[in-house]
Amino acid sequence: MASDTISTLNYYLAPLDGSRPFININADSTTGKPVRNWVEDKNEMQIEDVRGKAELYELDNAGFQYGREAAKHTSFLNDDDIEREYYPESIDLIKRVTGATSVVIFDHTIRRRLLGEPDDSPQKRQPAPLVHVDQTTSSSIARVHRHLPPTEAPSLLRGRFQIINIWRPISHAAVDWPLALCDFRSVDVKNDLLPVALIYPDREGETFGVKYNPNHQWKYMKAMTPEEFVLIKCFDSIQDGSVAIFTPHTAFQDPNTPEGTPLRESIELRALVFYD
Repeated sequence: MASDTISTLNYYLAPLDGSRPFININADSTTGKPVRNWVEDKNEMQIEDVRGKAELYELDNAGFQYGREAAKHTSFLNDDDIEREYYPESIDLIKRVTGATSVVIFDHTIRRRLLGEPDDSPQKRQPAPLVHVDQTTSSSIARVHRHLPPTEAPSLLRGRFQIINIWRPISHAAVDWPLALCDFRSVDVKNDLLPVALIYPDREGETFGVKYNPNHQWKYMKAMTPEEFVLIKCFDSIQDGSVAIFTPHTAFQDPNTPEGTPLRESIELRALVFYD
């Protein structure tokens, strides 16, 4: 039986003074909170458990797609080992699921929920409890130029390209602070998105914060295991209305989580995905 739940999701409210929204990637080490100029808009939303009906949700209709395939690499303790072992098998998986001709993974994030620890460095990333989309159109194009040779980027940008994350739990099932995904078909692309500057120590990126819309249809898969994964579309260059462009997503606290549940651990890879 499906385990639908209700949780408070943190949406974005734009700065009242009309200034450009921004957030620092690293939390302030003294307050434990990121420096930003906007506030959260908390709203209770129903989140539907799609276990047993995940085949209804695909990258091109909903913006996300679940699958089951155990990773050969399972330790996820050393970045070099992850890049050497987990990247190639993930590239192969993405190609098989999407039919893409070329996949370039440009980074990964491991999230381990640590009680009382600030999210102030890449080594201490926590589940992200904000409704967001990782990339805007301009930052997606910038990613291609940043990660590919200048001799290749222009021709690749003329074809279809996407940014897709592959997310999976590690160590144990993700019962604590699971991942919720918003069906693209319930998103108002013109009115729900808020470009937010993402301030790194050495550069600036841009993401979409998402504004509250009561029509949003939220989904998750209860107790995803390390043998399961979800592909999350963050950008698609096809924007003629024929396919999902992205899917908003967020970590959330499930009020039905049993006491003593192991704290969430997960890994996401972010990939540039190209088609001939």
